[in-house]
Amino acid sequence: MAKAQDFNTMMKDFMGAFPMDTKALEDAFKHQADLSEKFSGVALEAVEQSADISSKWTKETLSRMNDVSKAKSDPADYAKAVTDFASANAEVAAENMAAFAEIAKKVQMETVDLMMANGKTMQDDAAKAVKKATDDVSAAAKKASASASK
Repeated sequence: MAKAQDFNTMMKDFMGAFPMDTKALEDAFKHQADLSEKFSGVALEAVEQSADISSKWTKETLSRMNDVSKAKSDPADYAKAVTDFASANAEVAAENMAAFAEIAKKVQMETVDLMMANGKTMQDDAAKAVKKATDDVSAAAKKASASASK
């Protein structure tokens, strides 16, 4: 009569050949934390620059408001002050909007660079993981096959 195979032992050996790789999880967590730190750095730098522009713009506007609010001897001077204020504000607004656009452009470029670098890193990591998994599966299959034939 044929000897019955012990499937419990075979499955135990087979599953034992696939140990959990906690280093891969740790590496993935560290990589994600590093990427988050870089994205946060880009965002915080943009916010800081935007706040600087806004603050400067506000101070300039208030300074020009000082000229508008001064008492004038001739009523026509009031109209001239308001016109000068509006012209100066329009010019400064255009400059500041261009500065905000430059910040947005820089953030976009840095974000794309980070995403491209991250994609390359993930592709390299995936290739390494697939190679390692293939090697591990081959070794486990050989080991399981050898255990089953005993």
